[in-house]
Amino acid sequence: MSDESSCCPMAIIPGTHVFPWWLVLVHGIVTLLLGILFLAYPLGTLFVLVTLLGAYWFVSGIFGLVSLAHDRTNLGWKLVFGILGLIAGIAILAYPLYSTIIVPTIFVIFVGFWGMVMGFTGLFAAFRGGGWGAGITGAILIIFGFLVLLHPVITAVLLPFVLGIFGIIGGIAAIVTAFMLKSRTADTAGT
Repeated sequence: MSDESSCCPMAIIPGTHVFPWWLVLVHGIVTLLLGILFLAYPLGTLFVLVTLLGAYWFVSGIFGLVSLAHDRTNLGWKLVFGILGLIAGIAILAYPLYSTIIVPTIFVIFVGFWGMVMGFTGLFAAFRGGGWGAGITGAILIIFGFLVLLHPVITAVLLPFVLGIFGIIGGIAAIVTAFMLKSRTADTAGT
């Protein structure tokens, strides 16, 4: 065993860096709780998260514009992102109920387009010798993207339930992983 892995409990495998087990545990608990909240109170939880997103964009826009006083590199991009952050933040904070439907719908439309682009990329790769797996994945992604774009508002309404299910599954997986990391850390510390 190398000196690096014996002195640092986060380095389980030499040459790799793993988060400390307790941080993974906290992440898992928060994700699990968010998943439960999304399933128990879908609209309320989405409302709170969209409002927090609006506040984040507003503050981020202010910081982006204020940073121009000290650093003028990438002036155009910083100006555009700062102004867009302010506008998006103000719009969400001024109209939180509308934003609770509009923001997820825009997100869903983006995911639908992204799925179609990735699907066509997979089909293109399959036709260029990437194999039938890339072709099947590409076709599934195109169908997924098309269905999402066909009914974006319905998909946005279902989004909290999907996020809740993924949150519960991901939270449980992170909690299990945290305890596995803890036992590995204890094993490497003892040797």
